[in-house]
Amino acid sequence: MKFFVFLFIAAVSTVSSFTDSFSMMPLLQRQYSPSASSSVFKSNSSSASQTHRASTTALEMSDFDFPSAMPEKPQQTMREKLEDSATTFIADITARLGEGVEPPPELEALQAARDEEGGDVPTLALKIYELMIEQGMRYDVDPDNGKLTPTQFDIKNNLDIPEVKAEFDHLYKYGMELIRRGMIDIDIAKETVKE
Repeated sequence: MKFFVFLFIAAVSTVSSFTDSFSMMPLLQRQYSPSASSSVFKSNSSSASQTHRASTTALEMSDFDFPSAMPEKPQQTMREKLEDSATTFIADITARLGEGVEPPPELEALQAARDEEGGDVPTLALKIYELMIEQGMRYDVDPDNGKLTPTQFDIKNNLDIPEVKAEFDHLYKYGMELIRRGMIDIDIAKETVKE
């Protein structure tokens, strides 16, 4: 669980530092006076007393400034997005299982749902959610190497611990987002959480 918190903080700080550096781009300074260029050629003394005002402008870019040689990325369907997420999640869990640790049955169920021809979005979303719950409730993450090992921690009797609360909060919010988007039914989500 600490590993996921670390990944989240790392991702937020990376995005934050990128956007901060982009917004902190130096402003372009230039001297501008519409009458300055015309007064250069005048020989009267009023041109010497003219002052230039400095204006600052932010660098602006448009799609036409740097045309891309790459073709536009094709739009994915929700099913394709979930398949990609499932593939990444399966690979992550598989790679992080500790030595001799059996994969949870939810991993195999997710693989089957992902590989099923003509499978539906709600089933795939639900299988991802079930694996998330299983990982959060049944495994500990080694803080040194990120490996998953079966937990010896009694979660049901320790619901007041901040890390347990944080994990439940994350799973709750994820489930509510799936419901809000219409990807899973509220009753199915409740039943999944109870199990």
